Amino acid sequence: MSTTMRLKRFGTKKRPYYRVVVQDNRLATSSKTIDEVGTYRPIEEKDQVLLNEEKVMEWLKKGVVVSPTVKQLLNSQGIAISRKD
Repeated sequence: MSTTMRLKRFGTKKRPYYRVVVQDNRLATSSKTIDEVGTYRPIEEKDQVLLNEEKVMEWLKKGVVVSPTVKQLLNSQGIAISRKD
């Protein structure tokens, strides 16, 4: 099973917030998730990104694929993603 760490949208029109989730990449974005590792609230002035770093690191060690947007959020929080080339 191939998994992806990506954003899942919640909230109302013009007031979005997102959950950073781990999902099977073959499923739709709105479908069942495997694990929730954090939240992203772009409207808020402070505490926009809240992550459970232990869970994030655990999933990165397992080889989860990270979406480009989540990669930017992780980098802004100081969590470096090593590339396997």
